[in-house]
Amino acid sequence: MEVRKLIISIMIVINLIIVSFGFIFTSSWFWLLIIPFPLLLIALYHSFQTKHAILRNYPLVGYFRYIFESIRPELRQYFWESDMDGRPFNRRQRSIVYQRAKNQRETVAFGMQTDPQAVGNEWAAHSVFPCHIENHDLRTKVGNEACKKPYSLSVFNISAMSYGALSKTAITALNKGAALQNFAHNTGEGGISDYHNNGGDLIWQVGTGYFGCRNSEGKFDPELFREKSNRENVKMIELKLSQGAKPGHGGILPAAKNTPEVAAIRHVIPGTDVMSPPAHSAFSSPTEMMYFIQQMRDLSGGKPIGFKICIGDKHEFMDICHAMQNTQIFPDFISIDGSEGGTGAAPLEFTDNLGMPLYDALAFVTKTLIAFGLKKHIKVIVSSRIVTGFDILKVIALGADACYSARGMMFALGCIQALKCNEDVCPVGVATQQPHLYKGLDVNDKYVRVAQFHRNTLRATVEIMEACGFKTLADVSADKFYRKVDAIRTLSFQEIYFGTEGKLVNSHTDFESKLFED
Repeated sequence: MEVRKLIISIMIVINLIIVSFGFIFTSSWFWLLIIPFPLLLIALYHSFQTKHAILRNYPLVGYFRYIFESIRPELRQYFWESDMDGRPFNRRQRSIVYQRAKNQRETVAFGMQTDPQAVGNEWAAHSVFPCHIENHDLRTKVGNEACKKPYSLSVFNISAMSYGALSKTAITALNKGAALQNFAHNTGEGGISDYHNNGGDLIWQVGTGYFGCRNSEGKFDPELFREKSNRENVKMIELKLSQGAKPGHGGILPAAKNTPEVAAIRHVIPGTDVMSPPAHSAFSSPTEMMYFIQQMRDLSGGKPIGFKICIGDKHEFMDICHAMQNTQIFPDFISIDGSEGGTGAAPLEFTDNLGMPLYDALAFVTKTLIAFGLKKHIKVIVSSRIVTGFDILKVIALGADACYSARGMMFALGCIQALKCNEDVCPVGVATQQPHLYKGLDVNDKYVRVAQFHRNTLRATVEIMEACGFKTLADVSADKFYRKVDAIRTLSFQEIYFGTEGKLVNSHTDFESKLFED
């Protein structure tokens, strides 16, 4: 007999038995129909519906498939996932953030859990003569000769996450944490909200939607930009070209998160899906982009101006460098986002298959800026899966001057990597606009954790520097970091990314020819 017919037959028999007992003995038996009778109706309905084959063939039992599928991520994370298996961050990485944010013991026992012989394993060469570093507040000055208001930037900062994508309590806690520990908070392209104004220094990100500085047609509004960029807490402005999680695709704010308050900040219609355009309307070429950067610099009163990019076509970045040379307009910084960067919502193909990974992108940008003679004018900031001191030093070795962390800071707020950011149901109140959820995030507790995570991560960074004999960030070099590249060979970052000659090519002509020969 078909399973469907068997299930329906069983439910009919059960209901008939209960009805018979109700007539024969007492009417109290009829109360038992409250469960089997609705189940019979559901089974009958599914035997005729055509949308779900599983429920049509297995009218009641089929529901177990959907139940188990819905809790599969939780079952895997809490019961079967090892400390090293989780994605995009494994349990070991998440745990170190939680421990540092809470000022708890962060040491480990009984030796390393990773396999030192596994392909991809990375390590740094320590020194038999460790040094001592007094100042744990690692910083870099952002602002070239054209900048009137340079900024002393921490090497570890909060990456771009908009209010709207994140809750008001999350944004408030991040900003207050940045104020407590004196590091910077990138606003994300969603604009500056009241929750960003809690004492923390801001890096105002301006994306293709020009949220916060747009007119009624969605175009750039110079006067709105002038007003907001001249606020005291806005220390730097970042022009967003693309991001790693969805390069070439505009930002996405689901309608569920687009509350009237969020819409007022962004100057959009509330309750609608807000899609940022893929490209800017204020410029359409590298040269025009340089003049727009100069316009932003003038409107802001000379504050550091930079742009954020996920590297795709290498020719296009070199075209931008040519435009810098031709116009003699140099951005104060460039933010590099790797393809492994995170976001609240993105198409699968964009997340998994577009953009250059961070280390390859950073090495390429470093070589290109040096080859064009531009590195002396421009600081490089990077983001993508940076949560530990070792992560920070690896990117500095490849040419970065500072870095951002988004998901690391979310973990410090209590994120459990539920992977529900795009559904507005974040269980810990970080990535949601639901009051009953975000009110569970206590700002007074979480902002301290954000500050402690920053402080303890920089302390760990300094400890590694001391162990390796790096007295300053300028001493951190690519030839001291190694990666297992196959079963036999281990190569230094210098050899992997910059060549075995021990130095970078020193002219852009040589660089271009070498690049495309490779």
